[in-house]
Amino acid sequence: MLRVGLTGGVASGKTAVAAMLAERGAATCDADGIVEELYEPNAPGAAAVAALFGERLLDASGAVDRRALGAVVLGDEEARRRLEAAIHPLVRSRLASWFAAVAACAPAPGVAVAEAALLVETGAYRTLDRLVVVSAPLALRRRRALAAGWAEERFARVVAAQADDATRDAAADYVVRNDGDLGTLAAITAGLWQLLLEDAASLAAGRPLPPHHPQ
Repeated sequence: MLRVGLTGGVASGKTAVAAMLAERGAATCDADGIVEELYEPNAPGAAAVAALFGERLLDASGAVDRRALGAVVLGDEEARRRLEAAIHPLVRSRLASWFAAVAACAPAPGVAVAEAALLVETGAYRTLDRLVVVSAPLALRRRRALAAGWAEERFARVVAAQADDATRDAAADYVVRNDGDLGTLAAITAGLWQLLLEDAASLAAGRPLPPHHPQ
């Protein structure tokens, strides 16, 4: 089974690409959903946040108030790194368990895709077979985010906390350019799916994967 990481900057369209890959038969997992589980009452992530920053960042139920947490860490690099050091190992462990569970299915899908925002920043992509980066110009991503209800300041802080486009693209095996409409994105994703199937076949046959070749 080919283990694929899918990432991209905020509002790049990685979730849309993940959905399109799922429609074609990929098993998919959203790391943000894992974080949501970790931040639930009495979960390890909520305990870690309370220990690091105090129970003021928990809501009445004991879950993490993610907006309040973001206000603390997005403007404070030291605080953000402390949070990442506590939470990212938990996310990586759960992703590893998810990949293992998918591989144990009968029949197992040939391609399993984990969507996560910080695969490049954390270096976690190096543990996977392939990395797909969804890319779009910053100005376009800003327009998308603001149209979805993001505040300008929040968008700017998230962008500042993420790797730049050149760094992500350099790490990628495949780059999906999402600067057009959904029809164009679907066509590009269809081509990507064929490449991932070829990679999965190589892996299943015991052949080494070819060098990365961004498109």
